[in-house]
Amino acid sequence: MADDSERGAEDEFRDMLNAFLSGQGGMDASELAKAAGLPEDPEVLARLMGQLQSAMDNAGDGIDWTVATRQAKALASPDTTEVTAEQRASLDQALTLANLWLGEVTSIGDLTATARLLTRTEWIGLTMPIWQELAEPVALSIADALTDVVQQNIPEGMEGMGGAGKLMRNLGGTLFAIQLGQVVGQLSADVVSGGDIGIPLMDTAALLPQNVEAFGDGLEIDPNEVRLYLAVRETAHARLFHHARWLRLHLLSAISDYARGIRIDEEKMEDLAGRFDPQNPEELREAVAAGQLISPQSEAQRAALVRLETTLALIEGWVDVVTERATVRLPKSAAVAETVRRRRASGGPAESAFATLVGLELRPRKLREAAALWTAITEAIGAEARDALWYHPDMLPGAEDLDDPSALLTRLTSPTPEFDDMDRALEDLLNEEPPASTD
Repeated sequence: MADDSERGAEDEFRDMLNAFLSGQGGMDASELAKAAGLPEDPEVLARLMGQLQSAMDNAGDGIDWTVATRQAKALASPDTTEVTAEQRASLDQALTLANLWLGEVTSIGDLTATARLLTRTEWIGLTMPIWQELAEPVALSIADALTDVVQQNIPEGMEGMGGAGKLMRNLGGTLFAIQLGQVVGQLSADVVSGGDIGIPLMDTAALLPQNVEAFGDGLEIDPNEVRLYLAVRETAHARLFHHARWLRLHLLSAISDYARGIRIDEEKMEDLAGRFDPQNPEELREAVAAGQLISPQSEAQRAALVRLETTLALIEGWVDVVTERATVRLPKSAAVAETVRRRRASGGPAESAFATLVGLELRPRKLREAAALWTAITEAIGAEARDALWYHPDMLPGAEDLDDPSALLTRLTSPTPEFDDMDRALEDLLNEEPPASTD
């Protein structure tokens, strides 16, 4: 049990932090918001201060991720509208037609669950568990690094303050959760569907009517065409994950393998802490925004990243090819597809912010190569045999096939399986004539 002197030191440190957060320590709320990359809105600032002060009173040792959900929903709620009866009718019709058209171009069957139409806040609530899973390794690394920095730099006369590290750990974790909520709240205004990010955030098809309408603004294309094209894309994405049940775990495992290797560069953090000026938090904000506190990728991380990028490219490439073939009846389908490609390539500020928060870019590389490969496979062996490649991860094309698909196409179109050296040696042994009898 802590003695009176230790409790007194901790109380002194807590009072110092409370004074700091209330603006008595040389830094007001707006400056802290800048450091966190948050808007300088009075309501947001009041909420930020309340969340951080609550974190100081948190008796637990984990990160309170409900802070991220509250922050995201608070950011999204002013612009969120309920799904209207007109939106529901038009999108239900688009989803029904999307299923019919997809049935003509893919052997992968229809979904068993009904597609969902979501508001932005509903999308946040349903997808936050996945965002938390992706962000948690970095959040814990930052919180642990803050703890170490504090414990190594305890002011003279406060050496017995055992709870200081825990206080800073809770503060650091809460600040990270607030930033994640800010990013997810921004994303909620951009995504048009459950599979828009590329990773399996939902367990069925889903569309955000408010964002679908915003997507079509300024395109000079019939809104019905836009709705139908996006409904086909989302349904194709959801069908693939429903059919290839292993795919979701395969993708999230690659992300987890990458995330487990994330480390915070403690030397950079200590250097930044030593030079931190409360009156000028820009350096801290820029360091976090640029991902400067995350250590360089390890070999294991690079291998996991190659697997992840290849799988993402194959998924998106297949969806592109199937969607293109299913929407040939739409006069402006090529124009909508090009808008999707440009939008995906640019990512956007919210997605870039997430990439720097967790050190992981979710946009697939070699997407055009993957789409070209699936087109070549379709033309070589047909849609049914193409879709059969999704039955098991070992059957999928690999990263080398994206660079040079010729060997894969030869193997897929070969009338008989190609033997490797071991197969040939075994065949020679079995076909070898037995030695003549000496009897």
